[in-house]
Formats: sequence, C-alpha cells, structure tokens
Amino acid sequence: MQTSLAISRNLFNQHRKATQIMATRLMEPSDVFLNHRSTDTKRTVATRLYDNLKRHGINSFLDEKSMKPGDKLFEKINNGIMECKIGVAVFSPRYCESYFCLHELALLTVLKKNVIPIFCDVNPSQLRVVNNAKWSKEEHRRFRWALDEAKYTVGLTYNSSKGNLSEFVTNASEIIIGNMIELENEEEMKDIHLPIPV
Repeated sequence: MQTSLAISRNLFNQHRKATQIMATRLMEPSDVFLNHRSTDTKRTVATRLYDNLKRHGINSFLDEKSMKPGDKLFEKINNGIMECKIGVAVFSPRYCESYFCLHELALLTVLKKNVIPIFCDVNPSQLRVVNNAKWSKEEHRRFRWALDEAKYTVGLTYNSSKGNLSEFVTNASEIIIGNMIELENEEEMKDIHLPIPV
C-alpha cells in the first residue's frame, strides 16, 4: 500500500513539474510572431515553421499553439506581437481578406518590428487590401500602409506546386535564426554603449 502511495505521489509531482514548465514556457515572451491566414497556410508553412523553430529553441507565437480556451483574442495576439523580436508574415492568396492578418501586420509595422515576408503562392504585386464595408477608413489606410511596407521588403517566396516544403522551411528557419542573432548582437552592442558598425 505504501509503495503504491509513493508511486502515486511521485507521478503527481512529475505531472505538476511538467505542468509548471509548460505554463512557464507559455508565459515567456515569444521571439517570433507567425502572422498567417489559417485557411491557406496553417497546415503547411506556418505550423512546420513553428515546429522547426521550436526544435531550435526559438519560442514562437502561433495562434493554435500559443492560445488556450479562455484567452482574450486581441489581448493575447497584441501581447504576442508587442513581446516578439521578429514578425514573419506568411502572405497567401486570401491573406488580405482577413481582418486579423492585416491587424497583426499593421501592429508589427507600427511597433517597428523586423518583419520577414514569406510570399506563399502569391506575388507581392498581387497583394491588395480588399474593400470591406465593415472596416473603417482608418483601418483601410493603416492596412494599406502596412501591406505596402511589407511588399517592399525583401522576403522569401514559396510555390507549393513546385517547391520542396521541407527544404523551404529549413531555409526560412535559418534566415529567421540569423535575424535573431543579428538583433541580439545589436542589443548587446547597445548595452555596452559601443557604436554599431554600419
């Protein structure tokens, strides 16, 4: 009986430790915010990029992986954007129809986050904010501005009918990690008050 109780206590303690570690990891600020249109890229680029970055120790924000029932949608997303170091905007054919995608992109841009665009099955010239009567004039203006900023930023392209997704995700992850290292080096240089070489 005592052995059974000791085993139960041990299992309970292990479960509690695992839960605490997971809760701490969920509360840590995300290094990378993955902005994407779920219906277009959730099962392809976005989730695989999240998983690959996680394997490399990069804490990323991906809605379905970073949010749980009871979270306030805009509050959680906005905090994820404010805390991140890099934004990755995965543009897709229906991206500009989504209020959430454009809101996230605009917030990343306003906060001057380093945004890496990924053009997935779409060319930058094809991206246009749709005329949605539910959005205010200010929202339309803000969304167009953020989209223009991203369209004129050097990014990555992926054509799902021709490309190798695994190779693309590996390459994109290396670029994101390289950007993270550059940002951390810049922050260290600022901390020791040395001018950053140009």
